[in-house]
Amino acid sequence: MTRLRCAILDDYQNVALQLADWSQLNDRIDVTVFDTPFTSSEDTTAALKDFEIICAMRERTQFPRTVFEALPKLKLLITSGMRNAAIDCEAAKARNVVVCGTAMVGNPTAGLTIGLMLELTRKIGFENARMKAGKPWQVTVGEDVEGKTLGVIGLGKLGSHVARIARAMGMKTIAWSTNLTAEACEKAGVTYATKEELFATADIITIHVVLSDRSRGLVSRADLARMKPTAYLINTARGPIVDEAALLEILQAKKIAGAGLDTYSHEPLPLDSPLRKLDNVVITPHLGYVTVENYRRIYSEMIEGIGGWLKGEPVRRIG
Repeated sequence: MTRLRCAILDDYQNVALQLADWSQLNDRIDVTVFDTPFTSSEDTTAALKDFEIICAMRERTQFPRTVFEALPKLKLLITSGMRNAAIDCEAAKARNVVVCGTAMVGNPTAGLTIGLMLELTRKIGFENARMKAGKPWQVTVGEDVEGKTLGVIGLGKLGSHVARIARAMGMKTIAWSTNLTAEACEKAGVTYATKEELFATADIITIHVVLSDRSRGLVSRADLARMKPTAYLINTARGPIVDEAALLEILQAKKIAGAGLDTYSHEPLPLDSPLRKLDNVVITPHLGYVTVENYRRIYSEMIEGIGGWLKGEPVRRIG
C-alpha cells in the first residue's frame, strides 16, 4: 500500500501527537507537524505541495483557490470545527479535494471571555506580574462586576452561555444582534436592547457573532463613540467584526476604560502592533478554543476522519 503524507498545521504548542493516538494510522500515513504559522500563500504551498492530507486548525492557515491550485497532490483537508471561513470550499470541490470537519467541546471561549473581563476589572495578571517582579505591594483598585451591565452582541449558544455566567455573578444582561428579537431575549433571560442602547449603557460589551460579509465592521466607529468612558469592550469572536483602527484611536485617547482582545484583523498579531504597548488593553493570542479537552476531541476526530476517508467513507463532510 502506498503511504500518504499528512500535514498537521499550526500546532503552536506541539501537542497534536500527544493528545490523540495517531499510531493507529502508522501503517498508512506519515505525519509531519508544522508548529509555526506560514507567512504567505507562497510559503504555504511550498511547504505543503507534497502532502495528500492536511489537518488544519480553523482559520489559522488560509486556503483560497490559488492555494488549492498549487497543491496538486492534496486529496483530503480536515479542519477543526464544522465551519472554516479560511477555506474556499468551492475551489476544493473543483479540485476534487474532500473537506471534512470535527466537533468542538463545550464553550471554552466563554471561560476566556469571563477571564478577560475579570482581568480588565480586577487586574489579576497585572498584579501577579508585579509581585513576581518584586514591585511595591498592591497598586491597583479593582472594580466589582456585580451590579454592572453586560452587553452581549450575538445571543447564540456562546453568547447565551456568557450571559448565564454573568447573571450568576450578579450582572445585568442586555443583548442585541441584527436579527435578535425581544422574545428570544426573554427566553434566554436577557433584556433586549437596540444597538444604540447597548453601546450607550453597557459597562462591558462582549462580541459573540460569526464573521461574515454582514458582520464585518459591525462594530463601527460610531458605535464605539457611544460607549461610556468607564466601559470595556471584549472581542473573542473575530477581529474584523470591529473597526480596529477606530478602536485603536479610542483606546489611545483613553475614551473608554479599556479592551480585552483575543482576535485581530491580522493574525498572528504583528510585533509592531500598537495594541501591544497600550496599558488599557489585555491581549491574548487567539486562545478561545485552545483547551486540552477541545484539542483531544479535535485531533481524535481528525484521526477518525482520515480513517474514514481511507476506507472511502468520509465523515463530517463540509460543503
